[in-house]
Amino acid sequence: MGASKQIEEGLEFEPKFDSNGLITAISQDARTGEVLMVAYMNAEALKMTLSTGNAVFYSRSRKKLWRKGEESGHVQKVQQVLVDCDQDCLILKVAVDQGQCHVGYQSCFYRQVQAGTQDKLSFVAEKVYDPAEAYKKS
Repeated sequence: MGASKQIEEGLEFEPKFDSNGLITAISQDARTGEVLMVAYMNAEALKMTLSTGNAVFYSRSRKKLWRKGEESGHVQKVQQVLVDCDQDCLILKVAVDQGQCHVGYQSCFYRQVQAGTQDKLSFVAEKVYDPAEAYKKS
């Protein structure tokens, strides 16, 4: 089996990290199918996610590991990790207790581009928690 055939159809997990050492990871609610967020993982974050069962990402802005829920308490319990055909993108099917977006929504995808416009957004969801309460510094 050639290299690409092995990646595409083989049973060895060989994640393809980009030139920055990252792989795209999409979190999806395992129960509803709703896409909750898109983030990135480096090799260490992926290893920690697989070993602990809790989603861990790499924050590009803070340049460090980010354990989902470490501040808010809104963790993601990983039920399944899916890999795409090129092994350069992951879907984490997760169990969640409440909102996953840092601004208070269940999903980070809470707005849509208004039909017939190119520059206007409208809300498609309501806040499910108060971020000021969730992110209080102790």
